[in-house]
Amino acid sequence: MTTERHIRHFQEELEQLKARLLEMGGLAEDRLQLAVRGLVDRDLALVERVLVSDTAINQLHIEIDDRCFKLLALHQPMAVDLRAIVSAVKINTDLERVGDLAVNIAEAAGRYLEHPPVKELIDIPRMADIAQGMLRDALDAYVRRDIAMAQDVLNRDDELDLLKTTVFRELLTHMFRDPSTIEPSLDLVLISRHLERVGDHATNVAEDVIFMVSAKDVRHHIEDT
Repeated sequence: MTTERHIRHFQEELEQLKARLLEMGGLAEDRLQLAVRGLVDRDLALVERVLVSDTAINQLHIEIDDRCFKLLALHQPMAVDLRAIVSAVKINTDLERVGDLAVNIAEAAGRYLEHPPVKELIDIPRMADIAQGMLRDALDAYVRRDIAMAQDVLNRDDELDLLKTTVFRELLTHMFRDPSTIEPSLDLVLISRHLERVGDHATNVAEDVIFMVSAKDVRHHIEDT
């Protein structure tokens, strides 16, 4: 293979890798959305759909890792291309964990639906919207190699943390007033924690984007970016 064809083939493989990562991100986001919708609408059928749909994400997880390792072995990329592939390996793991968190949310939602509603669900759907938006934008930043978009994702993480704290405080009040709400309230606390973790994984992706583009590690000093 000539050098020109080799480079073209490598770039095509990189584009396919990006497409598969976006597909996996879409699957993870869809599962998350279904789990939260099932909770809010009190629809057990939606919750159960999340619990039985793990195979596609697991298969993509394996495929994407395999693509990354083959690209590293066959093309020996340098600089930003090397960082893009290494980042893809890490992002792949974060997306698989988001899929696992969607399952955790569905499991907690299933338990919650066995009880009367504790309260109107306002902040948890807001958390889900923020977390999904962060994940979507972090992946877009990866594809576009956009540091500004990645930094914006990092900036939104505090809002998610504040909402989680608000949810916990409100539910604590309900548990003190009515001990019968303790079990379902704890499931809502768990769900808020899982949504916060989705935001953490989106943050990880955004940090990988900044590293990929600028070779700057911002994991422990975000304020310096």
